Amino acid sequence: MSKEFRLPIRVYIEDTDAQGIVYYVNYLKYMERARSEWLRSYGFVRPAFWGEHLAFVVHSLTAKYKKPARLDDQIIVTALGSGHGRAYFTVEQNVYRNDELLCAGHIKVACVNQQTNRPVAMPSELIEKVFA
Repeated sequence: MSKEFRLPIRVYIEDTDAQGIVYYVNYLKYMERARSEWLRSYGFVRPAFWGEHLAFVVHSLTAKYKKPARLDDQIIVTALGSGHGRAYFTVEQNVYRNDELLCAGHIKVACVNQQTNRPVAMPSELIEKVFA
């Protein structure tokens, strides 16, 4: 089964609003980075694409914002594979400051054919490495 991946990120001024609080959409960017690095940790060099014709795209997500991250905070963004189907996988992601949960997300990622944008079966190598 998938192991939890942890990515440290520093909050910069470009991530914040006028009060120095992280703008809500940036949590999604942090999670995207962590998902990409999580897949790289399994040896997948271009994690958003597979071969010439397959791509992984966000199908849906939920995010629950608990507490704000602030300018200069050192945060940790996690990624943990939580399941998969024929043409998708799901990832639980959290953003922490120390042990304090700031944001929790659940993301469904679909595997699609790049030419048709239609769902296709996920590569067996990904399922075997990440979810076996």
